[in-house]
Amino acid sequence: MTVLTPAEEARLTEHHDRHDRAREILGVDGVEHTERLRDTLRGHGVTLYPVSALGLLLLVDGFQGTAFTVLTPDLQRALGVGLGALAGARILTFVATVLAPLPMAALASSRLVRSGRVGRASICIVTGLAWSLITLTTGFVTSLLALIGVLVFDGLSSGSVAALHAPLLADSYPPRARVRIYALYAQIATLGALISPLLVSLLAGPFDLTWRGVFLGLGGLSLLGTFVSFGLRDPGPGKFDTEAIRSETLGDTSHVDLGFFEIVRRLLLIPSVQRILTGFAVFGVLSIPLATFISTFLYEQYRLGIVARGFFFAGVAAVTIVGLAVWGRRGEQEFSKDPGEVVDRAGTYLAIGVVFVVVGAVVHLLALAFVFIAVGQTVIALMSPGLTAVSQSLVDARFRPHLAAILGLFTAAGAIFGTLFLSSINQRFGIVGSMVSLIVPGVIGAMIVRSARGLVGPDMDRMIESLLEEQDLAALHASGGRLPMLACRGVNFSYGQLQVLFDVDFTVDQGEMVALLGTNGAGKSTLLKVVSGIGLPQSGTVRMGGHDITYLDAERRLRLGITQIPGGRAVFGPLNVVDNLRCFGYTLGSSRKVVDDAIGRCLAAFPRLDERKGSAAVTLSGGEQQMLGLSKALMLKPQLLLIDELSLGLAPVIVAQLLDMVRSINEEGTAVVLVEQSVNIALSLVDHAYFMEKGQMRFDGPAQELLGRDDLLRAVFLEGATKGAARADGRPARRAKTRAAR
Repeated sequence: MTVLTPAEEARLTEHHDRHDRAREILGVDGVEHTERLRDTLRGHGVTLYPVSALGLLLLVDGFQGTAFTVLTPDLQRALGVGLGALAGARILTFVATVLAPLPMAALASSRLVRSGRVGRASICIVTGLAWSLITLTTGFVTSLLALIGVLVFDGLSSGSVAALHAPLLADSYPPRARVRIYALYAQIATLGALISPLLVSLLAGPFDLTWRGVFLGLGGLSLLGTFVSFGLRDPGPGKFDTEAIRSETLGDTSHVDLGFFEIVRRLLLIPSVQRILTGFAVFGVLSIPLATFISTFLYEQYRLGIVARGFFFAGVAAVTIVGLAVWGRRGEQEFSKDPGEVVDRAGTYLAIGVVFVVVGAVVHLLALAFVFIAVGQTVIALMSPGLTAVSQSLVDARFRPHLAAILGLFTAAGAIFGTLFLSSINQRFGIVGSMVSLIVPGVIGAMIVRSARGLVGPDMDRMIESLLEEQDLAALHASGGRLPMLACRGVNFSYGQLQVLFDVDFTVDQGEMVALLGTNGAGKSTLLKVVSGIGLPQSGTVRMGGHDITYLDAERRLRLGITQIPGGRAVFGPLNVVDNLRCFGYTLGSSRKVVDDAIGRCLAAFPRLDERKGSAAVTLSGGEQQMLGLSKALMLKPQLLLIDELSLGLAPVIVAQLLDMVRSINEEGTAVVLVEQSVNIALSLVDHAYFMEKGQMRFDGPAQELLGRDDLLRAVFLEGATKGAARADGRPARRAKTRAAR
């Protein structure tokens, strides 16, 4: 049992207090009592305007699609095209709608937005104006090509809804109100689904407008709704949560901005997000395609006409709005107590909702069918606000638009799958059979979503720990402290289901040379992959000079000064020696003269390579290939050089030459991490050593002290270990020095 000093106990207690405070800021305080929404908003100085404005934008965004659906026969006659052509145009619109959130998320993370010159709210308003003008323009189209153009642009402009609305709501309201805010937003969405077809019927019926007039009228109403949203403002990412946690310390934290696909990749590694995405995919199955099949079901089973079906769906929408309003407060209480419980309930709602819809399909009384379908649709609708609130709370506010875009993409993918799935079942078993078949994806999806309950808390804690680590670094920097050049903290890594690294901590100081030792399969090479960006950890952080580079691409890490020389695989076999060196140089975009000068230095350092500079690398001996690989460091002059098994299979005389070059590289200021099986070789070079066993760091200290650890240096290492104080070339090793602070 480890005995802590009073100072260590105080630091640990302080850390726990900060962690608990961060959870409170995120809205998870364990208190089930929830004050009235009005009081919560007033206490934080916010109003319902943001959710009302965004909800109105969402509502008017549906005008174009609804009008196109209702007026399809009129468009077909006026433009003289077939139904297949219009269906193809609609497919193109759907594709544009599915893909549009991705560039919107990329725009939200661009320098233009990060600098504050353009706000996310402004993007929402501009896109609202765009689709309003597109709706107006539809009333003037005279050809199929023009119609396709306006429909595709409408789909593209709608990308702001999926990518930006949920993050803006998260940033505009305190965490203790978010579930109710998302529920209110869902109510407005449901209201829009009810109002849109009624508006089309009203304009085409009592007002006796042509299809062109209907589009003009809806476009005008859409413009009016967009004008109402002109007061919308971007409060900035994480105003009430992640940035509030960061601001609780003095100093300013800095980070390396991730690219779009780096952020997406990072989000897809979060275990609970992976399962929540499944929930949104199933939600997509049960949204657009299910509504279409219910309409057909009502016609085939009960012979309901257009008006009767309209009233049926209006009734379902009314029940859903009431259900969302009632559930909002309860959902907020569940979130405050345990966000994992919200996810668990969402999975339960999904299963119950599907069962109710299925029962509604098999009963033979219209009133009962309405009750079961309405309750089923309402319960399914409760999934969205809860899962959205939880997912937005699991990631840094800077990444929320990307997560929202991914959620929208999975919802759309679910809609596509649902259409194909239900259509194939319908052809074989009829409309009732297709609705009954929903029990399969519904129950499977519910089980997957519920399985995320135990993952939400740890994922939130990992996000909090990352923020607290930024605080510590900022405080250290503000106090004039020195940051390590490389710091890995709590790194966990798996190959599929096989976990290889377990909470690994690893630090390298500026200009230091360390040895990373361990048994075969201990995880040494895997740790180097995590540092160089070839492998991404499931959790933990990798920082360089205090900058978080955990999910940065390997190519970008190279430009930051991290270079890896993999054992036995450090050269391009078909290329000759000079071309290999040229590839290394051009990696950094250097000019030809700079590269030629660097090649000259490498050939001077390794005369044997100069002799064989025209030979293909594959024809070189093992030692010559390692010389060529090591020349990479001479070319790039990295801040950190990672060498994996430098001496593997080489003669002692060759190893001695390579070790001399490694020393020279280190003496020029490059920090070196040397992975070696040979304790003798490792201790001939380094002052500090790490020892790994079964994916865990078992030793961290002066290299000479490692010789006294017989429990680590087993028989496979003992041969020659007692000579480890002597250098490989026979000269005495440098005296070990203990680093000041780790």
